[in-house]
Amino acid sequence: MASYLQIENLTKSYGDRLLFDNITFGVNEGDKIGIIAKNGTGKSTLLRIISGKESADSGNVIFRNDLRVSILEQSPQFGENATVIESCMGGEGNIPRTISRYEQALQSGDTEKINQAIQLMDSSGAWDYEDKVKQLLTQLKITDLNSHVSTMSGGQQKRIALARVILEDPELIILDEPTNHLDIEIIEWLENYLKRSRVTLLMVTHDRYFLDRICNKIIEIDNRQIYTYEGNYDYYLRRRSERIEAMASELAKIKNTLRKEQEWMSRQPQARAGKAKYRIDAFHELKERSRINLREENVSLNVKSSYIGSKIFEASCVSKKFGDKTILNNFTYTFARYEKLGIIGHNGAGKSTFIKMLQGLIPADSGEWNIGETVQFGYYSQDGISFDNNKRVIDAITEIAEDVVINGDMHYSPMQFLQHFLFSPADQQKYIHTLSGGERCRLHLAAVLMRSPNFLILDEPTNDLDIVTLGILEEYLYSFKGCLIVISHDRYFLDNIVDHLFVFEGDGIIKDFPGNYSDYRQWCDENPPLSHTEANKPKEKTTTKQRQERPDRMSFKERKEFEQLTIEIDLLNAEKQELDALFNSGDTINDIAEKSARYDEIKQLLDVKEFRWLELSEKAQ
Repeated sequence: MASYLQIENLTKSYGDRLLFDNITFGVNEGDKIGIIAKNGTGKSTLLRIISGKESADSGNVIFRNDLRVSILEQSPQFGENATVIESCMGGEGNIPRTISRYEQALQSGDTEKINQAIQLMDSSGAWDYEDKVKQLLTQLKITDLNSHVSTMSGGQQKRIALARVILEDPELIILDEPTNHLDIEIIEWLENYLKRSRVTLLMVTHDRYFLDRICNKIIEIDNRQIYTYEGNYDYYLRRRSERIEAMASELAKIKNTLRKEQEWMSRQPQARAGKAKYRIDAFHELKERSRINLREENVSLNVKSSYIGSKIFEASCVSKKFGDKTILNNFTYTFARYEKLGIIGHNGAGKSTFIKMLQGLIPADSGEWNIGETVQFGYYSQDGISFDNNKRVIDAITEIAEDVVINGDMHYSPMQFLQHFLFSPADQQKYIHTLSGGERCRLHLAAVLMRSPNFLILDEPTNDLDIVTLGILEEYLYSFKGCLIVISHDRYFLDNIVDHLFVFEGDGIIKDFPGNYSDYRQWCDENPPLSHTEANKPKEKTTTKQRQERPDRMSFKERKEFEQLTIEIDLLNAEKQELDALFNSGDTINDIAEKSARYDEIKQLLDVKEFRWLELSEKAQ
């Protein structure tokens, strides 16, 4: 394989903070490399150095001569008044340059230049380039090609930048968080494109399915060094665990040897005056190697929710429009206690508007929300924190509360609480405007959880969080004793925590699907949408004989519902038996009214769920 890029002895630090030290690796033709590290350890900095946007303290970045390289930045930049079509037609690729040369030749009126430009247009196939641009933008759901890019949403700008990168026909693409601000449909389109393409990739992303399905190599930055794994994300997880175990074993041996050598070194100088110098040098080397810290500092989410009653919220005939665009149309739903709901749908379908309406931040046109008295919302907004950027981290948190009470009895000062979110005393003195994207996300999360909410609403919480912190957040949400609504494009995240999905299909249509994202994706594959012809084709009458030959079987959705009902009925029966035993015990019951109400509620739920279970069980036979 031809070498595309060589990184040699690269070192980078900010002040006294060393990000990486003398790292070396190569990128060969056909590599699809994902870079993984915790926030603040140098992932994006490494990409900026490779891209030439930042300089290293020492070391070299060597590209193969004439290598075509394209870069997708986290926050793409466009011309101030550039339209969509201008942004794509004026890229850095060979064809845009050929078209520009042809247009300049026409303006000059020089016949010889025009003929040369026409020959280049012919040889490069540039005549149909605009059609290719329009076709690609259509696939990326960008249809208004004359809109000014500056007026478009972050997700739309990311898609335009993505189209621009693809159209440059590069041999190597450098991607910095390519899935941020993209909806799931476009992420899957990009995933399929990159899997089919022979292009070489070097990327930073926290999307674990994206890493697993595309990458054939993982590079991890850890303790200022790099470790390379020849495989996808799943392979990396297995091998990393083995590496940590091996390093821990090696470290134990080093420390054991060091203790013996320390005894020798501690003797009087006369006792070792004639000893070999190499042993003294080896001792100092052992001492240096023993300083490796294998302990991982992780966010500590030991915050429990406050009590939440049986009534959460009821939506009754809620409707909302913005001009001709319908967000909700006569929406009615009763939210249950401990429910964990995921919301998906294309950008602009109304997902963020929905959760803002639930909290009363945006009024409904008609209908009403009826919120339970015990509900305490905790809202993590994708718009970020609303803190004053000129304040220090510690001051911003202290303004919310000078005494943080967790789980009803644990008291923390703001400084102590922030340390659970990896803000050291020195970090707490930073001004908010100097924080990285990941640090701002952790601060936002701390501000939300310090109030001990029992109903969490998370709008794109996975943007800018590293993979380790995402895993910890997933574990916390999985065992969270409260209610949860999460909007996310991270399929792995959704699969791990939600019970069911609201699929926003546009025009006020919301599909309630019982299952996680992978269940929904499988259901979509098994039930493709009808074409316009099929949808309008008159249905043939089914005879009695045909009905007998094709028994009514459970659909995929009904199978998932049946399995969930079985679990719920068992749990409700167990709770009912506990209450029966309590009522029959003769003991004094302090909260008898509340337990009696819960007992009646359980009986009603069992009646409904058992009837539905019987309906479905007939199909299962």
